[in-house]
Amino acid sequence: MLRYLTAGESHGPALVATVDGLPAGLKVTAAYINRHLTRRRQGYGRGGRMRIERDQARFLGGVRGGETLGGPVAILIENRDWNNWRAAMDPEGPVPEEQARRVTRVRPGHADLAGALKYDRHDARDILERASARETAGRVAAGALTLRLLEEFGVQVIGHVLSIGTVRAEPSRLTPPEVGGQAELSPVRCSDAKATAAMVKEIDEARRMGDSVGGVVEVLVTGLPPGLGSHVQWDRKLDARLAAALMSIQAVKGVEVGLGFEAASRRGSAVHDEIFYHPERGFYRSSNNAGGIEGGMSNGEPLTVRAAVKPIATLYHPLQTVDLVSKAALQASVERSDICAVPAVAVIAEAAVAFVLAEAWLEKFGGDSLAEVRRNHQGYVEQVRAF
Repeated sequence: MLRYLTAGESHGPALVATVDGLPAGLKVTAAYINRHLTRRRQGYGRGGRMRIERDQARFLGGVRGGETLGGPVAILIENRDWNNWRAAMDPEGPVPEEQARRVTRVRPGHADLAGALKYDRHDARDILERASARETAGRVAAGALTLRLLEEFGVQVIGHVLSIGTVRAEPSRLTPPEVGGQAELSPVRCSDAKATAAMVKEIDEARRMGDSVGGVVEVLVTGLPPGLGSHVQWDRKLDARLAAALMSIQAVKGVEVGLGFEAASRRGSAVHDEIFYHPERGFYRSSNNAGGIEGGMSNGEPLTVRAAVKPIATLYHPLQTVDLVSKAALQASVERSDICAVPAVAVIAEAAVAFVLAEAWLEKFGGDSLAEVRRNHQGYVEQVRAF
């Protein structure tokens, strides 16, 4: 069973990610993880925090000589900004009142109020530090390990931006690897150069207004065999698990696979992908409206999943709110924040999708070592080819 947990606060000493269930013998390096952490930090519209942090992963366990050992892999990512928050975030305390940086003017759209009520905290700092998207650095580190696993089997996971605000990229004729290559060159992680320029202007306008802007990200996956996931129980369906993983990313408010919501307005004949067979190619489809998933299982076609990202909740022109303690009507507090985090979400979404796929992969082809997983996978591939 593959699983992970993260721990740590946004301005605490560090973030920690623990991944349990990886097979032994997988070659991994901190440098590989750091490349993905760097990609997460980048993107036009990010805030000042990203100029402070460097996000360097350090293995604390589970890896020796550049290979996983089969036990839990623990990763530490130190927060450089901790040096500026030692007094306010001291784990031992007590915290001097004048240095506490308390937050009582809760922000609409954030976890502040609901979390304060749930956990009986009169300082929303106790909520926002963990609810912060800073936590996703740990998630990207965990996801990078599973990206490394999927790479061993030729699976590519590519995240990119489809829209920011009102600007949407034109439908692309590029292959998924080409989309990924062009997105890496874009300041907003979009493969459409014309849309990239308009997205930058959209972000600049939101910044000028003291506002924030959201968008839509897409993850494309190639190289998946048919049969990951299952139709037999609700919690084994691959699309359901992907939706849960993507919805768990801060600010994501919607998920769709393939045509998604557009399928609801079409007739069935314009939705379902016809099936063909060729002796050399096997079963295949000439279209991919299903987005690579049918009946809760991968069907062998490229996986396409999208996530809608709402605008960041912290605004430099704050909205109306109420003080937690005095109950007075005030403007919401302002924490240092991004104007647009959509390019970063594309990288985080890659990690989220990769983890779910790796989990399903090990369920299907499980083994305690990479060599055993490889043998099991090869046997299944031969079975499908001979069908």
